[in-house]
Amino acid sequence: MSNRVVVTICGEDYTFVAEESASYMQKVAAYVGDKMEEVLGSAHVGKIDAAVLTAVNVADELFKAQAAAEQLRRQIKGYLDEAGKAQSQVSELKREVVRLQQRLDSRNPK
Repeated sequence: MSNRVVVTICGEDYTFVAEESASYMQKVAAYVGDKMEEVLGSAHVGKIDAAVLTAVNVADELFKAQAAAEQLRRQIKGYLDEAGKAQSQVSELKREVVRLQQRLDSRNPK
């Protein structure tokens, strides 16, 4: 079900229609509004240019976050591979202990 919510960004009202909750859409709008206010406060540009610069800044954040997430996925995969190898080594060592115990038992019958 789609949710409709009116949000205000830099003094302008916008109607969002999305599957996400109204509170989530308000959070997104507040984030964009804050980022636009940062651009407007630090550069002498109009709202349209501020919107473009904000979009570029948010896209940059997105790409960096995606790269960081991919790096974490690779790191986790490496850890899982290492854990799998360690588990195989443990299994092999357990089998070796059993073999050695059997040899010892066969040499020293009770």
